Amino acid sequence: MTIPLILASKSRPRRDILFSAGICPTIRVSQVDEEAAVAQLATDEGVEFDEIPIERRVLFLSATKARAVADVYRNVRESARQAEGERITVRPLDDNGGSLSVVPAAPISAENKPASARFEPLSAVLHKEEGLEGLTQGPFILGCDSMFDLDGVTYGKPHDVATARERLRLMRGKRGVLWTGHTLIDMATGREERAVSMAQVSFTDFTDDEIEAYLATGEPLEVAGSFTLEGFGGAFIESVSGDPHGVIGLSLPLVRKLFQRFDVAWPDLWNTTRDQQRQLNPDNPTAPSDNVHQPGDGWIDCACGHRHWGLNGASGVLLARRNPDTGKVTDIVLQHRSAWSAEGGTWGNPGGATADGENALEGALRESFEEANINPEDIEVVGSYKEDHGPWSYTTVFAFEKPGHAVTPHANDDESTEVQWVPFEKVSSYNLMDPFAHDWEMASARLQELSSAMLAGREEAEA
Repeated sequence: MTIPLILASKSRPRRDILFSAGICPTIRVSQVDEEAAVAQLATDEGVEFDEIPIERRVLFLSATKARAVADVYRNVRESARQAEGERITVRPLDDNGGSLSVVPAAPISAENKPASARFEPLSAVLHKEEGLEGLTQGPFILGCDSMFDLDGVTYGKPHDVATARERLRLMRGKRGVLWTGHTLIDMATGREERAVSMAQVSFTDFTDDEIEAYLATGEPLEVAGSFTLEGFGGAFIESVSGDPHGVIGLSLPLVRKLFQRFDVAWPDLWNTTRDQQRQLNPDNPTAPSDNVHQPGDGWIDCACGHRHWGLNGASGVLLARRNPDTGKVTDIVLQHRSAWSAEGGTWGNPGGATADGENALEGALRESFEEANINPEDIEVVGSYKEDHGPWSYTTVFAFEKPGHAVTPHANDDESTEVQWVPFEKVSSYNLMDPFAHDWEMASARLQELSSAMLAGREEAEA
């Protein structure tokens, strides 16, 4: 099994560098406000913003991004450790259920269950199905940041046309230095390794008309220094002295050296083939251009006659809010799926494919945070339900908002058009995705049962 690599960046060029080199990384966006982070660093050190050397900035930001993603994984791991309740597993194909489970609408119990149903404490399941908790090395998280130095002035991403135009006019016919910081974190141990690459970039004397044409492509607006080596801007770069990959935003030779410090051989990271490299998103060609294939993505042709998403299975969180006095479930979080996604336009609970190196519970917690802003620290897991089709399964994780905590859901990525709290009694009136609609009676009854049990336990403890 290859060692999972998580790229803490939404940069398509960085992802493509790794992909072309045989590594399909998992993409986890850090959401770091770069300018605010550097400004805080300057304040902490009692210096002016511009006094922080460029080499220090890129190294600091690469570490900040990697650590932000590492924190999410630590929260997911800790929330999984604290999970309570039991997992109910059913195998509908064994119960002659065809493509749908034959779970009764009433809460599942020893007296009321399909023949295949199995009850297990979640703690035992997590021990048996090791994910992040069981790894002795990895997954590894890689954070990167790039900045351009021209005539002693540091440039990051311009973000707007006017700024990019001004910078491009200053750059023509000159030479600058592109710096890229790299931070690699081993999640199993928390150990970090960091390094910086640099390369001198010489530009041709391009014209004003060429600048305007380049600006019209949109390419220079969100890249360090307002130029790219591998895109439209490549024709304006006369020469590169130093690490060419670093100019694109990620130095392969340097990342290889960082892995060597962990005694990880570079070929142990290879997890893709030349055939897979021919199409960056073979699973859904209608997806947005920056939505790319990741480890665990793919379709399973099931014996039930359907195709299911997730080579390692899939999972999601069904999050409920309770009335603290009565214990009744009042609302649940629903995700309105984007038109390009499977069953686009319908509503369901946030979730997705389980990534390499994680179990279903960890995958559900991670996906719900990434897609719907459900922070694992704000919820308590109280049980789960797994529909097992053999080579593929889907796990619904039941969770409640923690007392004193407030989950504010919103769409964090392009897989959702909106995410919101929905009154419990109105859920069935929504246009629900088929699997969720089929299981809603069972799931809603199970949530109420779990909530009542929690209230009874609290009252017993207070008596």
